[in-house]
Formats: sequence, C-alpha cells, structure tokens
Amino acid sequence: MTLPKFLLGLGLYASLATLPTLAQQAPASITDGKARALYEKAQSLYYKDRQPQQALLVWQQLTDKFPAYGEPYLRKASLQLTNGDHAGAYESYKQGLSKLPVEPSHAAEYLVLGKLAMEVGDYATVRQAYTNYLATNPANKVKVALAQRQLQNCDFAAEAMAHPTGPAPEVLPAPLNQFRHQYFPVLTADNKSLIFTVQRNPEKVGQENEDVFISTVGADGAFGTPQSISSEINSRENEGTATISGDGNTLVFTSCGRAGGVGSCDLYISHRRGSKWTPPRNLGLLVNSKAWDSQPSLSADGRTLYFSSQRGGGLGGYDIYVSTLGADGTWGPARNVGAPINTAGDDLAPFIHASGTTLYYATDGLVGLGSSDIFRSELDAKGQWGAPRNLGYPFNTFANEASLYISSDNRRAYYTRSEPPQPGAPATALPAIRIYGTEVPASVRARETSTYTQGRVFDAVTKQPLNAVVQLFDLGTNALTQQVYSDAENGQYTVVLNEGRAYAMYASAPGYLLKSLSFDYSVPQKFDPLTLDLYLDPAKSGRSAVLNNLFFDSNQATLKPRSRTELDRLVEFLRQDPSLRVEVAGHTDNVGTPAANLSLSQRRAQAVLTYLTAHGVPATRLRAKGYGETKPLAGNDTEAHRAQNRRIELRIL
Repeated sequence: MTLPKFLLGLGLYASLATLPTLAQQAPASITDGKARALYEKAQSLYYKDRQPQQALLVWQQLTDKFPAYGEPYLRKASLQLTNGDHAGAYESYKQGLSKLPVEPSHAAEYLVLGKLAMEVGDYATVRQAYTNYLATNPANKVKVALAQRQLQNCDFAAEAMAHPTGPAPEVLPAPLNQFRHQYFPVLTADNKSLIFTVQRNPEKVGQENEDVFISTVGADGAFGTPQSISSEINSRENEGTATISGDGNTLVFTSCGRAGGVGSCDLYISHRRGSKWTPPRNLGLLVNSKAWDSQPSLSADGRTLYFSSQRGGGLGGYDIYVSTLGADGTWGPARNVGAPINTAGDDLAPFIHASGTTLYYATDGLVGLGSSDIFRSELDAKGQWGAPRNLGYPFNTFANEASLYISSDNRRAYYTRSEPPQPGAPATALPAIRIYGTEVPASVRARETSTYTQGRVFDAVTKQPLNAVVQLFDLGTNALTQQVYSDAENGQYTVVLNEGRAYAMYASAPGYLLKSLSFDYSVPQKFDPLTLDLYLDPAKSGRSAVLNNLFFDSNQATLKPRSRTELDRLVEFLRQDPSLRVEVAGHTDNVGTPAANLSLSQRRAQAVLTYLTAHGVPATRLRAKGYGETKPLAGNDTEAHRAQNRRIELRIL
C-alpha cells in the first residue's frame, strides 16, 4: 500500500514484549491459593493446550477476582496485544506495572506501556513508563535513546499544549470523509479541486484497493461528492498518494504492484488533455528505486517533484528526495534532500507550498508531541533549507499527523490524522484516517502568500485555443520561476504568483508574436486571483506586440538592469525564426515638447536594438524607429494612460 504502516498507528511490538515461556507454576508473589490455581490454569491453556482465547478469559477472571496482583495483568496484557487489542493491553499493562516494583525483569514491558500510552495521549503514563525503564539501567543504547527521546517529547508536548498555535482542526464535513480511510489531500492552485486517496478495504490485507478520488467545488462553494478521478488512473492495483500541478494538468501518483513497475511502489505521471488523462507512465529508475517510493508533491508549475523513499543510502528508514524536470522534458536523477530535513527517523509526506519557498513534512525523527509530527522549513537565498520547526499544538497531537496541504493563499490547511478506534469497536479494528481542515494560523503559514492568474490562450485572429508555453520570471533575479503549457483543447492555463515580487510573464507559441505582461506585487496592493485571457498575434507582417518589461528612468534612454529578462526573451524569440525582420518602435506620452519626445523614443528604441545585436541578432534583421507622442494607445489625461503610451513595441516588417 502507499501509506506507511506507522501512519496507521500500527506499532511493532513483537520485539518488545511477548508472553514469557515461564513454567506453569505461579510466582511466589501470588500467595492466595485460588489465585495460584487460576494462574496455573491460564498458563496451561496457553502453553499446553494452545487455547489462547480460553487462557485470556481465565486471566480476565483472575484480575477481576484478585486485582491486587500485578503479574496476571501483564500476562493478560501480552495476550491482548497479540490479538491486536491495543486499548485493552494499555489498561492491563498500566494496572499490572503499577502494582509491581521497578526492576529489570519488567524493562521490556515499560517500553510497551510507554508506546501504548503515547497512542492514546496519556503523557503522564508515558513519562512514568520510560522513567521506570531508564531506572532499570538498560544496556541497549537504541532503546535508551528511544526512552530519552520520548521523555523530551513529553516535555515538548506539555509546553505546546499550554500555548496552542490556533484553533483545533475539524473533520471536513460530508460528502467528504465518507470512507474508512482517506488521506493525502491536495488542491489545485485555484482551490477548486480537492484530490485525495481512498482505501476501500483497509481491514483486508492485500486487498486494500487504493484509488485516487477528486471532489470539485460546486456553485454553492462547497466540495461535491468525491468521484474516481479517471479510469485511466485507477486500476485493479493500488493507486494513491497523488499530487497535482497548480494548473491541474499534471498528476503524479503512486501505484503498487502495477505491471512494469521497478519497485514495491512506484511513481507514475499522467497529463490532462481537455477532460481526459493520458495513460500513466512510470517515471523510471532515475526517479524510482527498487524499494518503496511514494507520497509525491509537485511544485506549482509541475517541474520539481518531492517524494518519500525507503531506498538504501539515506539518513533514516524513510527519507525525502527531489527530482527536477529538465529542458528536454525528462526527469533528472532523484537526490536526497539531506539534513536538516532528513533525520535518522522516518521522514515522510513532503508538501511544497505553491510559493516554492516553504516545505512541510512529517517526521518522527525530531522532538515533537510523540508520534509523527508535521514540521516546516524555509528555503534561504542560497537555496538551502533551514532548520525544521514543529507546527505545534493542535496541528500536532499524540496521534500520527501527516500529509499537510496549505492553500496557495495561505488561508486554509488540510491534512490527515490517524485516529484510534472508537470505544466499543472490535479489538482488531484499524484506526480511522480522515481529512481535517482549518484556518491557517500565522505561525503555520508559508513564508510567502500566493495567488494565481488563470485564463485561456487564443489565436488573436481565429480565436481558436492555442497550446502555448507560459513562463513566469522574477524580475528581481531574472530567474524562471514557473513554466506551464496551456491546454491544446481549450487553451486553459494557470500560473501562481507570490506576494512581494515583480514578475514578467510571457506566452509564446511557434509562429506567433511573443506576448509580454507585467505583474508588480513588490509593493502592497490588492492580491487577488486574476482572470486573464491571452491573445497571440501571428508573426506576420504588420503585426506588433507591446513589450511591457523594458524599464527606463524618466527622460532617459538607458535600459535599467531588470529589463534584461525581457531583452533575453526577445533574443530567444528572434533566434527561433531567423527569417523574421522586425522594427523596434519607441513611443512616449505628451509630457514635454514633441521634438524632445521624438528624440527620446528614437534613443530608447536604439538602446533595445543595440542589446539585440550585441547578443547575436544580425543588424540586418532589425530597425529602430521612434514615433514620439504621435501614436498614443490611450488619452494622455491620467498617469495610468500616460504610462500606457510610454512603451516599446516589436513590429513584424
């Protein structure tokens, strides 16, 4: 299955405590004759007659009638644990050990009690159990370290619970959470589609039947009834723990046992074309390994992939890895994210926020509230991840928390919590796994808030949808921050924007003029989603495009440094079609004299031409011409209109 067992709350107790193969004779501490007889009867039923259930009934009878004796509780507890009855075993160990002196013979049982008590959040018992274990002077360094870590967890939990970070998350209402197990929620950037994994038969080992489901926001603003995402994605095998790009067009998911797989669980990729998904493709051995690979998280543009793996050579049992999509469309070799993200424990369920600068993940390798907690880390200016920070209480509790997802606008959080079976449930019942949601407190938010621009790309003449590449560049660093493709069938695209940055956005397609747009969020302003349809003009004689990311000081013709992004895109555009001849046209507003404006527009156009020729574009393909204030796009009656008129255009000759 795609979900590690520890996220289900299933501990491995067999190596910690089992029924000791003692002689059937009762220990000397049991002095009552009837109690001794019952003790020996239970031992005989278990060891001689091989009737563990009958033995358990006798142990229960013994503890009911003679509650002062501790040993019978421990024998009963061990059988309950073997049967999968964690709640019963917890009570029995707690009762039994409280009646017996602290001594080395009970060291293993203190460890079991500590683990069982942590499953139900009984921190007082956790602390007492591990303190008693250390008092036995154990020699096992690994278990000593475990006990010491759990005592640290108790201290951390006490402090965290005394200072909650925000309101308690709530179970998402119907029609969500209608299955026994649902987990790993992810959203598209517009927050309109929720995708998660459903496990239909969690109690049937080998027949869990995991599938990827989707719930879409309806006209009422609420999530609708979950549906299978696609028959192309879901099969008779296990598919789950999926991630989707911000535009909803690229899906990476886990499948276990699928034909053609390279490991126990592999990562597969599929692309949406209109309303259809392409047949899934295994990401291959550069990404997958022969071990367990799962729990993927895509960056907003679908070009960086984080995931969990159990492959060898890591820092712990499970580690987080990352792969990037190359310019040739192939995924590069997965590399271990390394410290401080990965630990000696199990590091799982990575989630990269839409902003790309904050990573969330689950780990049991750092001090927390007990089991697996969610941590966050921020990317610094050098591209290094900072020290992980626990999200605190009530995001984290004694239970296993994982698969956090925070919406691009930093307002809503969704994640998975594994809950112990309800009172009265069968002893062997698995915990429920449900999806929770909450408002995001300030301490949990991603470092940067994101929004998006969404729309369609069309041919400006035919008005038909275009398959175009849409690129987003950070004008401050000249770095490509996102690259997506509009859908060939309907032209849809989605690009994520981060608050506090200035961007240049470009839409391009073979045979069309470059479309240039500018978004400046470096100063505080309204930061809401945009709907923006883009119309690309064919690259034919007479067609022109405004270049919106060329910058000059007032009355100056020297290009400012952040113009480089646009200039480099122009060079690339002209290299792609060597047959094109273009005019670089300069325009101004009407401030100043017509003669001065004509001169300024000519000098600015020439500055652009000079850059292009200096970077390999033949001068024979270029012409610079200034038009001054003679061709305004708008009236010169407001500053906004005058800004529109101050422009450089690229016109096909």
